[in-house]
Amino acid sequence: MATNSSAFTKKIIRDYRILKKIVDGLQAADYRIVVTIGSWDMLHVGHLRYLIKAKTYGDILIVGTDSDTAIAKYKGPHRPLIPENERIELLSYQECVDYITLVDDVTSKGRWQYGLLRTLRPDIFVAVENSYPPQQRKAIKRFAGKLVVLPRQAENTSSTDLFQKLIRTLPMLATTLDRR
Repeated sequence: MATNSSAFTKKIIRDYRILKKIVDGLQAADYRIVVTIGSWDMLHVGHLRYLIKAKTYGDILIVGTDSDTAIAKYKGPHRPLIPENERIELLSYQECVDYITLVDDVTSKGRWQYGLLRTLRPDIFVAVENSYPPQQRKAIKRFAGKLVVLPRQAENTSSTDLFQKLIRTLPMLATTLDRR
């Protein structure tokens, strides 16, 4: 059952040109625009802490959500676990998130091409440490007024780590369930 409340779906803007018009208007009114990007697969406390912290760097938080195709290119064919439409919807329910858009401009090797930043030219781009190599950080700085790098917000929780742990424990779990 889909429960897309119009109040939340208004936050979802897939067309960068429309989002650019909104950003231009907000910047003209002296709002500071913050952008961040991620896969947001298996949304967890670290993601939410990160988004809340990212919002503190400006007035409007725009969250780019990697498409299913993009995630498969850089995390492998078994990812994402949660489809892009559901990940976007989950983000729309977060109070700290003002707008969400889809990011699909990655090379066949999973390298982001900065389309969202090239279009929006935000005041601030927020990233997690170790998420972009130095060469990409340099490129990001060309398209955003400032790059803010945050430490991981949950030391013990990572979607990738959870997924890998599940894979490792599946044989043991299957054996346990077979005994029942």
